[in-house]
Amino acid sequence: MMGIKQFGMLVLTLVIGVSTAQAADSDAAEKLAAELKGYTTYQADFIQIVVDGNGSEVQESRGSLKAKRPGLFYWETDRPMAQFIASNDEKVEVYDPDLEQVTIHALDQQVANTPAMLLSGEVGNLSENYEVSVRAIGENSNTYTLIPTSQDSLFVSLDMTFYDGKLEEMRLEDSLGQRSILSFNNIVLNDEIADSDFVLDYPDNVDVIQGES
Repeated sequence: MMGIKQFGMLVLTLVIGVSTAQAADSDAAEKLAAELKGYTTYQADFIQIVVDGNGSEVQESRGSLKAKRPGLFYWETDRPMAQFIASNDEKVEVYDPDLEQVTIHALDQQVANTPAMLLSGEVGNLSENYEVSVRAIGENSNTYTLIPTSQDSLFVSLDMTFYDGKLEEMRLEDSLGQRSILSFNNIVLNDEIADSDFVLDYPDNVDVIQGES
């Protein structure tokens, strides 16, 4: 089962009347890249719901995230279990207070291609890493579907829904059919965020583990 940590690392819509028209992949990728490039910073609170292959809810969590280009990302889960994740261009740090443990991962290509990094990383090469399509769900509102081209991807599909230029929802499905639905609220775009906000603060006595890259 995909837990809070896994989706945070990935980090990070089914609508009645959705148009069935799909834009060409290259056009859709360029359109999505333009939407994302408009974000120098992104802040939001979130509710994450994990649903299994039978459609049953197996987990709900709440927290907040921040992203800043180029390459800075911060994820905080406060319920049901606290966890903090921060990344830059070189590494990802995961702090689990209950375990008194920090795990550090190198920012390899697999992690760099996760959904979370779409908010803070390079998006000019989307068509190289994903098959992208888009469908309109209303005036100034679109859902983009990304299918990874690599068989080593951490997910098999990702939907990103924008309302009036704001990313308000992500829906991700893994290879086991489990879906994670991430809904954003209290969204703030392009406000100044200090780089220090993307540095984890944890006690000196916690265990620090160098994870696999």
